[in-house]
Amino acid sequence: MFFDDLTPGYQFQTEPYRLTEAEIMDYARIYDPQPFHIDPEAAAASIYGGIIASGLQTVAIAFAQTLRANVFNEASMGSPGMDAIRWLKPVRPGDALTVTGTVTSATPSASRPDRGRVVIDYSVENQQGEIVVTYQITHLLKRRPAT
Repeated sequence: MFFDDLTPGYQFQTEPYRLTEAEIMDYARIYDPQPFHIDPEAAAASIYGGIIASGLQTVAIAFAQTLRANVFNEASMGSPGMDAIRWLKPVRPGDALTVTGTVTSATPSASRPDRGRVVIDYSVENQQGEIVVTYQITHLLKRRPAT
């Protein structure tokens, strides 16, 4: 899909992605080595009561799932940023994450008619329907080529 196809209110959903404990710990050892991500004993004694995924890993997985859904890949020109990230519930080993994206605005570029900005609000749910993280991304997308 291109900029012109993604109008406010358009919604899409990804396939679920199930995380393993090994995947959580491998990521955290490199990028977020806090005890409740990498040490089962320390995690069990923490406020979380067990291993949880890094919030950054959760957002990275959600973004990858969005790309795997192939909604706007062909038109993507990157992004100037992400806003309003909120981690609402811990993500645990075995959780299956599904991403829902909702277009909230689409603004054609005033100076470059071949593109526009599309703002998408994202919500990530676990298998129980609990929202675990929300965030917003402004995507730069190509306009549909003239035919």
